[in-house]
Amino acid sequence: MSTSSGQSTFLSHASAPEGQRRADLGDGTYLNPVFAGDHPDPAILRDGDDYYVTFSSFESTPGLIIWHSRDLLNWKPLGPALPEPIGNVFAMDMCKVDGRYFIYVPIIPTAVSPDPMAPPLIYVIHAESMEGPWSEPINLGIAGHIDPGHVVGEDGHRYLFLSGLSRVRLTADGMATDGPVEHVYDGWRYPDDWVTEAYALEGPKLTRRGDWFYLTTAVGGTSGPPTGHMVTVARSRSVDGPWEDCPRNPIIRTWDVAEPWWSKGHATLFEGPNGQWWSIYHGYENGFATLGRQTLLEPIEWDDDGWPRAAGGNLSKPLPAPIPAASAAAGRTHGLALSDDFAEPRFGIQWSFHSPSKDEYLRASLDDGLLLKASGTSPSDSSPLTCIVGDRRYEISVEMEPLDGAQGGLLLYYSDRLFCGMGHDGAAMTSYRAGRAIPYWREPAPSAKTIHLRIVNDGHIVTQYYSTNGIDWTRHGLRFDVAGYNTNTADELLSLRPALFAAGTGQVRFRNFQYRALSD
Repeated sequence: MSTSSGQSTFLSHASAPEGQRRADLGDGTYLNPVFAGDHPDPAILRDGDDYYVTFSSFESTPGLIIWHSRDLLNWKPLGPALPEPIGNVFAMDMCKVDGRYFIYVPIIPTAVSPDPMAPPLIYVIHAESMEGPWSEPINLGIAGHIDPGHVVGEDGHRYLFLSGLSRVRLTADGMATDGPVEHVYDGWRYPDDWVTEAYALEGPKLTRRGDWFYLTTAVGGTSGPPTGHMVTVARSRSVDGPWEDCPRNPIIRTWDVAEPWWSKGHATLFEGPNGQWWSIYHGYENGFATLGRQTLLEPIEWDDDGWPRAAGGNLSKPLPAPIPAASAAAGRTHGLALSDDFAEPRFGIQWSFHSPSKDEYLRASLDDGLLLKASGTSPSDSSPLTCIVGDRRYEISVEMEPLDGAQGGLLLYYSDRLFCGMGHDGAAMTSYRAGRAIPYWREPAPSAKTIHLRIVNDGHIVTQYYSTNGIDWTRHGLRFDVAGYNTNTADELLSLRPALFAAGTGQVRFRNFQYRALSD
C-alpha cells in the first residue's frame, strides 16, 4: 500500500504478461485492483457462469471494450462495442433481456456527434452475442441525464434509472422510452461537515435479491478530496418505491487518507459464483492518481435484516478468491501483453485514438510496422494512439522513422493539455513537458533517419533515452516528476498513458513497441 506521505509499503502482486500487475495471486486469494489502470465506472453483467464487464472509454476510439471472465479475476478482452466515435462515452449499463444483450450508453456530445451542441444524451446498442456485432447506436431521446441503470420491475416493464435520481419506462424491446422522465428518489444525505467534492447523486444500479430491489448510488463527487466518493444503498419491494435508506450508509467509503484506495464509488452489487455476493466499483490508488480510476472487487455479506455490508476492510490485504480452485489452477490468464510488433491490428483492444475525428482510423495502416499519417501541428491536436497501463513503474520504447517532414514521438499522455515526452522529425528533437514544447531546452539529439526512443516512469520520476541503433542509448538531459499529471490538476477524468503521435505533414513509421513493468 501507499501512504499519504508518499512512502510506499506495497504488497506485491502476481504478474501478468510483461510483469504487469494482476489480482489473482494463484494461491486461492487475490489482491485489488482487479483491473489495474484506468478502468472507471465498471458495468458488469452475469449470464449464467459467464461474467462480462466494460468501462467508460470517454473520447477514446474504438471504445467500450467488452471483457469476459468465469472467475471474476482473470479477464480476456473480446473487443469494442463502439468501433466509431459518437461523443464522450461513460458510465453505461449492460443487461440481457429475452436472449438479447443491451448496453445503455450516455454521451456528452463532441465535434463528432450528430449535434455537438446537444445536452447529454442516452443511446442504446444491442447484439445477439456479447462478442458482437453490435448495432448502430439508437438515440433514446433522453436529454440532460447520464448514468443509466437498467431494471425489469415486478410489473414486467423495463426501466432506466438516471442521474439525479430520475426514472423513465422503456418499451418492451428496450429501444425507446414509454413515458416521461420522473423524479423518484432524493438520495441519502451525509453530514454537511464531511469532506467531499460535491453531493452529486449519480450512478444508479439496481439489483434484485429475494423480494427486494436494491438501489446502489454514488454521492460525494468522483475526484477532489479522497474521502468524497462513496457508495450508498436504498431498497424497496417495488421499482415504484418508496425507497428505504440503508441504516449503515455509506456501505463503502474512504474514511482516512492513509487508506490504500481513495474516492471509492460507482458500485454494482451482484451475485457471483457459489452464491457469494460482490461489489465492483472504482477508486484511485493512494499516491498514484496518474493511473486513473482502477476497478476494485469486494465481497458483500448480508445481515439478518437483509442489508448489504462490505466485507473487504480497506482492501490492503489479500482476500479469498471467488473460486479458490480456479485461482490455484494452472494456465490462468488475465489482460494482454502491451508490447506490439505491429504485425496485426490491435485497435480497440490495446490501442485507441485520443479525441479522434470520425474517420481517424484511416490514418493508421500496417506496412513494415505501424504507418501513422500525421495530423495536427503538435501532440496536443494530433489525436495520438494511446494504451492503458496499470503499473506504478514501467518502461516503454519504440523504433520510429519520420517520413516526408512529419514529427513523430513517444509520450506519456494525459490529455491535450498535459503530457510529456520526445518528438523527432529526422533532423532534431523536440522535448515536451506540461503539455507544451519546452522553449528553453534543445536536446542535442542527432539527426537520423531512424531513431529509437525510451521512457522510464519510475514511480512518477520520468527518465528518457534515445538511440540511433537501439543499442547505445543517451539519457535525455531533463528528468520530470509527473505525479501531478492527474484529474485534480487537469480537471479531466483520464489517466497518464503511453502514446505514439505523428504531427505536421507526411507520416511516421513505428516499429517494435515494447512495454515492461518494473518491480516495486
